[in-house]
Amino acid sequence: MAVIAVASGKSSGVTCSALALALASPRPSLLVEADPAGGTIRAGFLQGEGSAQIGLHRLAAADRQGTLDKEFRQHWVSLDRTHSGQRMLLPGLTDPAQAPSMARTWDSIAVLIGATDSLGYDVIIDAGRIVPQSETRLSTTVYPAPLLRAADVVLLVVRSTQASVVSAAPAARVLREELAHHGTGADALGLLIVEEGSLSSSNIQEWLRVPAYASLEWDPDTADVLTHGQFKKTARGLLRSARSAHDRINEIVTRRRIQLARPAPVQG
Repeated sequence: MAVIAVASGKSSGVTCSALALALASPRPSLLVEADPAGGTIRAGFLQGEGSAQIGLHRLAAADRQGTLDKEFRQHWVSLDRTHSGQRMLLPGLTDPAQAPSMARTWDSIAVLIGATDSLGYDVIIDAGRIVPQSETRLSTTVYPAPLLRAADVVLLVVRSTQASVVSAAPAARVLREELAHHGTGADALGLLIVEEGSLSSSNIQEWLRVPAYASLEWDPDTADVLTHGQFKKTARGLLRSARSAHDRINEIVTRRRIQLARPAPVQG
């Protein structure tokens, strides 16, 4: 399986992209809403379903009490209406002020995510907008840096517009340095390009000095469904392109795990 973290330097559709990848996975998937700014999927895509007593914000207390292993899966909720267990969500923080309380818990959650991956799930981590500590380090007090360090790949979401690429440049630098010195290597970092504008993939890669790992079709109608839960007839081009992106990302995960002598994800 695969552990895929998704982040941005500025608002570029990270949550929508992460949700699309989770829904498009050919295998069971778990979407972890780790954005320190707070989760939006429960209020948006799920239209307020579920209890506020369930979610990431409860796991810091479980960690302090020594019950995190036991409670981790109790905080998963279904992303689909069939409740089949194939598409699951760990809802995010309900208030950005809760982010500092997670600092000592991220490492433990990273271990549990690794165990979830070994059970046959693709794990997609919505890490939101990065919070740097310096020009070369991620914050470890308010940002889930341990999750990105342990991920098979980290996708920097960027739209194919000049404004988006320019705003992504500092994030690309920080992530490249962070993963090179504290993660599984700088080659874990790749671009997830949302094809909104006219810039070519080759130009974006050259500008940011990061390879493009996958792309997503610009599809505002489906994006509205994923962001706001506005269920209506749509071409679902975004989800089709997310399935293609998933195939490409898993090829990269397979190659990196072989290089790092880690178990390769199951294909199919």
